[in-house]
Amino acid sequence: MEFLQDTVVLSRLQFAVTAIFHMLWPVLTTGMAIYLVIVEGMWLRTRNPDYYHHARFWAKLYVLNFGIGVASGVPMEFQFGTNWAPFSEAVGDFFGSVLGFEASMAFMLEAGFLGIMLFGWERVPPVIHYLSTIMVAFGANLSTFWIITANSWLQTPSGGEVVDGKFVVSNYFEAIFNPFMVNSVAHMFLATLETSLFVIGGISAWYLINGRHPQFFARSLKIVLAAAIAVAPLQIYVGHLSGEQVYREQPAKLAAMEAQWETVPAGTAAPWSAIALPNVEAERNDFEIAIPNALGYILELKPQLSEPVLGLKEWKPEDRPGMVGLIYYSFRIMVAIGFFFAGLMLLSVVQWIRGKLSAEEIGKQRWLLVSWIFAAPLGYIAVESGWIVRCVGRQPWTLYEQIRTVDAASKLPPGNVLVSLTGFTVIYSLLFVTALYFGSRIIRKGPDLDRPLPGQAEQELTEPATHKPDSRPMEAQ
Repeated sequence: MEFLQDTVVLSRLQFAVTAIFHMLWPVLTTGMAIYLVIVEGMWLRTRNPDYYHHARFWAKLYVLNFGIGVASGVPMEFQFGTNWAPFSEAVGDFFGSVLGFEASMAFMLEAGFLGIMLFGWERVPPVIHYLSTIMVAFGANLSTFWIITANSWLQTPSGGEVVDGKFVVSNYFEAIFNPFMVNSVAHMFLATLETSLFVIGGISAWYLINGRHPQFFARSLKIVLAAAIAVAPLQIYVGHLSGEQVYREQPAKLAAMEAQWETVPAGTAAPWSAIALPNVEAERNDFEIAIPNALGYILELKPQLSEPVLGLKEWKPEDRPGMVGLIYYSFRIMVAIGFFFAGLMLLSVVQWIRGKLSAEEIGKQRWLLVSWIFAAPLGYIAVESGWIVRCVGRQPWTLYEQIRTVDAASKLPPGNVLVSLTGFTVIYSLLFVTALYFGSRIIRKGPDLDRPLPGQAEQELTEPATHKPDSRPMEAQ
């Protein structure tokens, strides 16, 4: 248990625990906010009560995720000052500014309009309420933009240079629009939206398979399916573009993603390993199942590579990612889930065209509904796996090829870090159980389809009273 005496390892593990837990919640809120914009827009356009009830029902799950996300996100950022103080001092001029933008621009915007979105149905005009919902969705996704921008800059630092151990920014726009930024923001935006679509679809499928509100939840399943037609294949394409960027910008990470130990020269066809058992000590794979000539098609859409694929042996052991097996399989889990989503979307569209998704028929598609329920948690797994590839694959660098992780950590007693790590693990476990409890309560209770529409209750209260003659006998009056 030597790692219990290593401050750097414990600090990395603590940040990993807090980041993995925190990521569960904004992944759903950023995508679900867009869904709320869609259903409320349909309500305003059609005045179909179903869309209004959808907006009210799914907003409950939204606010639950928002609350847990805030509670878990703040301690994560504080670690930059406690566990990673040398790193914060070195890159604070840019990295700190971007995190400040996220809090002051995005989070405040989302939080400021959230109260109107939740409680303003009877208090503000419909247009103002809809504007509030749009602002909540915009704020949530703006937050994603700034966080991904900051992390992309760590992957491909631009806009300045390290002088005397401190990164000096010469061009903020170049730093913001670093080489990884555009594809990374698009990839994460689609990931949050896709995860939210399949969560909503999975919950809808659960209601349908249990015969509860079939008309209502057949509608929500069709809405998310219509969106998934565009999102699922687009995510695969953007993911491919991100892989190409890793190929050009971070060859050591690509070598770890593919468990590629030997360099593949340009002009040759290389196999792609579907399954392997990487052996870091021996610098080889103990077992491997490979598809001939597939690596060229994956990276360049042709059999022979125009550029070499560097193997891990090209770097000294201290300059290459260490946990090759974790990176290798995290990448394959993410890719497999992406293709599963696309396949499920395609099968669902076929059934829709055949008329099998109507409220009367959809309950009979048990295999399809079970597949949607099974898909509901997969988006979270894909997102977490992608972040493992992104951040563990960047090692041993915090700021890629400029600041090492061992130099970025605060010099703290290992026991102190172990205590805080244990505390975070316990508290976050309690938060997770609490969130599951209240989330399941919301789902078990279901939508309130008898809720009066906006303005309806007020109209009933303000209707003029009619005079009713006294029907009692005259002597009783």
